Amino acid sequence: MMPLMFADVGESCIIKRIGGSAETKKHIENLGFVVGAEVSIVTETGGNLIVNVKESRVAVSKEMAQKIFV
Repeated sequence: MMPLMFADVGESCIIKRIGGSAETKKHIENLGFVVGAEVSIVTETGGNLIVNVKESRVAVSKEMAQKIFV
């Protein structure tokens, strides 16, 4: 298990765990990042990621990507 930010561009991963405070977890889950969901990294720019999750593209900061474990 590793933070999402360490996955390679184009790699598909399954979310194993969401870290952070209860408020942070709720925010991340509202974006579609839930345990068991498949995510793939589209591109990485300056540590920030654009990912596909639930057939949508979402931009996440590197701080948020550190809380999503795949």
